[in-house]
Amino acid sequence: MSAPSAAGRVVACPGCGKPASLEQANRWRPFCSERCRQTDLGAWASEAYRVAGKPDAGEGGQEGGSGEP
Repeated sequence: MSAPSAAGRVVACPGCGKPASLEQANRWRPFCSERCRQTDLGAWASEAYRVAGKPDAGEGGQEGGSGEP
């Protein structure tokens, strides 16, 4: 049995939700256009995407030390 290929597969563009082909002919895959790709890159660069978590020892207002509260 062979692995599934992306040929002919269409997914929703992560930027706008329009259909986007995953074929190699779509040079912006998985996005539908260069604009959606650049918008997403800009969001990453401006740190709009964040993962929630505990702050590091240096981010909690404490400087230096062993990281203990």
